[in-house]
Amino acid sequence: MTEIFSDTGFRQLTQMFLAIIFFHTSEYILAIAIHGRSRVTLSSLLISKHYALAMVISVLEYLAEIVFFPGLKQHWWISNFGLIMILFGEIIRKTAIITAGRSFTHLIKIRKEEHHRLVTGGVYQIMRHPSYSGFLVWSVGTQVMLCNPVSAIAFAVVVWRFFAERIPYEEHYLKQFFGRQYVEYAQRVPSGVPFVK
Repeated sequence: MTEIFSDTGFRQLTQMFLAIIFFHTSEYILAIAIHGRSRVTLSSLLISKHYALAMVISVLEYLAEIVFFPGLKQHWWISNFGLIMILFGEIIRKTAIITAGRSFTHLIKIRKEEHHRLVTGGVYQIMRHPSYSGFLVWSVGTQVMLCNPVSAIAFAVVVWRFFAERIPYEEHYLKQFFGRQYVEYAQRVPSGVPFVK
């Protein structure tokens, strides 16, 4: 049980909680800065029941493994690689949000608003859905940083599947909003989420 309070346990769990707090707080602050306080709700923190449950399960996995298999958590190069993934995912996602500006929303728009524009510059030149790509890297990175093998695989599969279903739905509306311009953009630029066209 003392492994939980070891330097390793303290460092990894602290980094995990700081990553979560920074991610959600910065999402909320950016939403307010871009859309104004009156148009932002707590849903902009992006915390759902399923997400909270996944994070709790990942912490339980961590605690069980550090008690029963403490050596599993001592792979510093793996943990540090996860920390790099977290930072990289944050940078990609926040760059996407800032680049898209008012065209970025946390909820898929089914009606075009007058401020909507097709963003194809910056990080959007490299991938169509950089915010999704960034979140995928960030979320899996939290588990790699904890050296959580089960949760790392589960997060990769669940988050990938979520975006594999969400991207076609979102792009249906983007094609309606921007027509041929979006179709040509989608043919030139990959989605940013592996194996999702």
